[in-house]
Amino acid sequence: MMADYFARRTVGALALGAILACGGIASAEPAHGIAMYGAPALPPDFDHLPYANPDAPKGGRLVTGETGSFDSLNPHILKGSVPWQLRFLAYESLMGRSWDEPFSLYGLLAETIETGPNRDWVEFTLRDEARFSDGSPVTVEDVMWSYETLGTEGHPRYRGAWSQVESMEQTGPNKIRFTFATDDRELALIIGMRPILKKAQWEGRDFASSGLDVVPITSAPYVIEDFEAGRFVSLKRNPDYWGKDLPFMTGQANLDEIRMEFFGDGTVQFEAFKAGALNALRENNAEKWETQYDFPAVQRGDVVKSEIPHGRPTGMTGFVMNTRHGVFADWRVRAAMIHAFNFEYINETMTGSRQPRITSYFSNSDLAMSAGPAEGRVRELLEPFADTLLPGALEGYALPEGDGSARNRRNIRKAMGLMEEAGWTVQDGVMKNADGQPFSFEVVLNQGAGEEQSIIDIYVQALQRMGIAPRVTVIDSAQYNERLNRFDFDMTFFRRGISLSPGNEQRLYWGSDAATQEGSRNLMGMQSPAADAMIDTLLNATSREDFVAASRALDRILTTGRYVIPIYQWNISRIAHAKELTFSETTPVYGDWIDWMPNAWWWQDQ
Repeated sequence: MMADYFARRTVGALALGAILACGGIASAEPAHGIAMYGAPALPPDFDHLPYANPDAPKGGRLVTGETGSFDSLNPHILKGSVPWQLRFLAYESLMGRSWDEPFSLYGLLAETIETGPNRDWVEFTLRDEARFSDGSPVTVEDVMWSYETLGTEGHPRYRGAWSQVESMEQTGPNKIRFTFATDDRELALIIGMRPILKKAQWEGRDFASSGLDVVPITSAPYVIEDFEAGRFVSLKRNPDYWGKDLPFMTGQANLDEIRMEFFGDGTVQFEAFKAGALNALRENNAEKWETQYDFPAVQRGDVVKSEIPHGRPTGMTGFVMNTRHGVFADWRVRAAMIHAFNFEYINETMTGSRQPRITSYFSNSDLAMSAGPAEGRVRELLEPFADTLLPGALEGYALPEGDGSARNRRNIRKAMGLMEEAGWTVQDGVMKNADGQPFSFEVVLNQGAGEEQSIIDIYVQALQRMGIAPRVTVIDSAQYNERLNRFDFDMTFFRRGISLSPGNEQRLYWGSDAATQEGSRNLMGMQSPAADAMIDTLLNATSREDFVAASRALDRILTTGRYVIPIYQWNISRIAHAKELTFSETTPVYGDWIDWMPNAWWWQDQ
């Protein structure tokens, strides 16, 4: 399976390169799908997605665990803590994404999509048969209400695209057209991925402040059947789901129940899995995977250990520093924090050195920055911003490497030198500035984040040798999310996934406007004209050269910004599960990406 996967990935990459090289201008005709560049891989008469099994039986259940809690069932607003799966399992959009292509969408609630030659507008035709779970039809009115409500009252992630919509109009009984105010080729796709809600359910209610009082009526194959605040959520497959015979859904939504159980911490969650209370568990620690998954159910063969490859970029996982707070505003201080982080020792302690370090935001892909100085088109894109770039962006940059010892002396000395350059020295055993104020910051962690807390404990010991004593605050999920939304932290755990087709989401991740917008995902607070320009180039690229060069240039800006202390990467996914839970041998390029596990899994009686 691994060999087939990497062979398919190579062919796919070559095909994408050819598509990007020719510009990929869409024709103004109704189509079954759309790709960011060129044409979607599947023809109009496709009968199922390549990683779905059209003969998969229906039945069985998935019971998985989460750490933390929840106090809301509305994943589309800023307020509250919500089971993250609801956003993807309990709602549908006009178009559905194939996880076997960099960025292609196929008709779901919409039967067809049509765009202008320059993608300055997009028009969708709704399917006549589309229905909500209560049997009522999905109408253009529902669609228009959903877009306007999400764009004005919903989570900030929806507002960026909505602000670029010049007009929204009904153009026929089942047709809706969006005209864009800006040049952005990705908007036609982004607009097709917004969740569609039932307007009538929200009449007389405050959408932005809803919590557990509204159980959503949606068009998705799963509906929330039962829940208990902070304890569990159970979704059941709707036997009357309107789209079960669509080619896009063939072989998907096979399980009768998907249940999420919530636990105070990862240790309790793991014990629940070993005891059989859960039947699937994703393991992020390679050392634990090798040494602790030998319990009786595994020995009997009742639990299977599956390793699933993927071809997506690593993204960034680590500890982010909030530059809005003065303590981390100076890049030299952030560089010192990275030098003081003894990755080699931590990696040996946590994973037995089994997991390589993340080297940049787009590493593990062709979009990643290369070693050494910036060259060619990448340098051309960066040079106009040379005065604003941090050291290494043009010259070349690599993360510091330690000697693997617990003391990490060489890097600690470098960290001390950087702190001194920034105006901080050790006085009477304490790191202070010229005014005698101690260097202090707060690390905020989510309750149940055992692995992250263990890493921070090791890190704090290193910082103490520098005269720095950070405060570590562990709080429940609701408080944690609220503080992150308000950017009320100095340092916290950070995980940001990156796709093979980076686009508008990059503005929300690190765009200047997002830095001041509460609830945005720009946790580091970076405001970089160079990064903004690279994102704009990504969005409007019509050639492979510009697309890849802009990605690599953005990667340099982000990595040399020294905003995050990277930890190890997950270049494969490790999932332990009941032997009856089964998936296709055809692995999509995104591996077990959000919508693939569990949508394309099925229960096979043994």
